[in-house]
Amino acid sequence: MLFIPIATACAQQDSTEFMVNEAAVERVIIEEVPQELDSVKYNIPWLDSFSINNTLINRVELPSGYFRKNDKEGNFAHWLRRLPLKEGNPDVQLYNGGLKGYQNGHDYVLNMDVGSKDLQQCADATMRLRAEYLYGNNKQDSIHFNYTNGANVQFSKWKSGLYPVPKSGKVNWVNSTKNNKSYASFKKYMIQIFNYAGTLSLSRELEPVAIESIQPGDIFCHGGSPGHAVMVLDVVENELGSKLFLLAQSYMPAQEMHILKNPNNEGLSPWYSLSEIGVKINTPEWVFDRSELMRWN
Repeated sequence: MLFIPIATACAQQDSTEFMVNEAAVERVIIEEVPQELDSVKYNIPWLDSFSINNTLINRVELPSGYFRKNDKEGNFAHWLRRLPLKEGNPDVQLYNGGLKGYQNGHDYVLNMDVGSKDLQQCADATMRLRAEYLYGNNKQDSIHFNYTNGANVQFSKWKSGLYPVPKSGKVNWVNSTKNNKSYASFKKYMIQIFNYAGTLSLSRELEPVAIESIQPGDIFCHGGSPGHAVMVLDVVENELGSKLFLLAQSYMPAQEMHILKNPNNEGLSPWYSLSEIGVKINTPEWVFDRSELMRWN
C-alpha cells in the first residue's frame, strides 16, 4: 500500500519519514468469532438515542484468540469501548457539513457531534472524550485542561459561576451568571478549551508512558505546529501477552472522529499490533514516534 504523508496537521494559535519495523510482521487474520451482544449502554448526552448494536464493542470484530482486560464497568476503558458508532462506514463529515477530502483512512465513524465551528480538531477531540467520560460518570470536579499559556482551567470553577480570562500565562476568573453545571454549559466550557488549548498544551499536560503498557484512553501526541494527536480507543491481548489496539482521530479542519485503518497490515486492520511497532508508528495521516504515547495523570 502506498503511504502519502499529509503536510497539514492540527495546529493551535499557539513530514515525517515513513519507517517500518524490520522484524517479521505478525500475521493475524480477523476471523468471524461468534460473541454475545454486549448489553451495557451508557447515557450519551449528545445523542437522543442510539442502538446498542452500534457500540464499538459490538461492531469491531476481535481477532481470533484475543480478549479484553481491565473492562470494569465505570472505568474509562469500559466507557470508550461502548461509544456509539455511525451505521456502516460513512464518509467523514466536516464541521460545516462538507466532506473530508481524504476518505480512505478510516473504517468506522464515531457518532459524536463536531460543532458548527472549526474547533474540535485532533487534540480537542481527545479532550472532548476525556471530559465527556468524567462529566457523565459523576467526576465533574476532575475535569480540567491546560491552556497553551500554561494556565490550568478547571470545570469546577466554571460550574460555580466563574469565567476564565487568559492573561500573561494565567487566567483571571471573573463572575458569570451564565456558567453552571448543566450539560449545555459544559459544552460551552469545552469550546473555551478548544479555543485556547491544542497539541502543544496537551503534550505538556500528559505523562509519557512506555508503549508496552498501552491502554484505552492513552494518546499518541506530537505537540507543536504542526502537531497531531490520536486516541487509543481499545486494547486487546492474547494468552501470550501479544497486544493489539485501535486508534481514533479528528483532524484539520474540524471533523467527525473516526477509527483509523492500519495502513501496514490490511488483514489486521483496523487493529494495530504492538509487535509491529518499531521506532515509528505509521497511521494514515501521521507518523508518530513510539515514545509519543502519553496518559492522563
